[in-house]
Amino acid sequence: MKTLLRYFFINLGALWVTTIMIPGLTYSGGFKSLIIGGLVFMLINMILVPLLKILLLPLNLLTLGFFAWVTNVLALYALTTVVSNFQLVPYNFAGFSASFIVIPPYELSTFLVAVVASFMIGIITHFLQWLVH
Repeated sequence: MKTLLRYFFINLGALWVTTIMIPGLTYSGGFKSLIIGGLVFMLINMILVPLLKILLLPLNLLTLGFFAWVTNVLALYALTTVVSNFQLVPYNFAGFSASFIVIPPYELSTFLVAVVASFMIGIITHFLQWLVH
């Protein structure tokens, strides 16, 4: 039970931080829908993601692990399908410039928002799991 609660809070935190940092992933309904989204996302990651990893294993082996992000994108899409308060919307990135790093402006489609958001959720989740253990 303690592990499930920890996993729930990790997924909840990752979703919350991602919705703050990436305006293309939005939720409506306040904190209650965020909690429901965290619970559903935890269940998706516990049930659906392992099955998808097994199904996509040949493609993942052929691409040397590059295709693994597809499972995370599908999990995020499943979240937006099951919980209607979560939405993926196109996002216009204004660009970024700091001393020697320049990222040009770019318009992200819904698919690219899903890819970037799932990448961000993966990084945050792994960091929080590392922090807890």
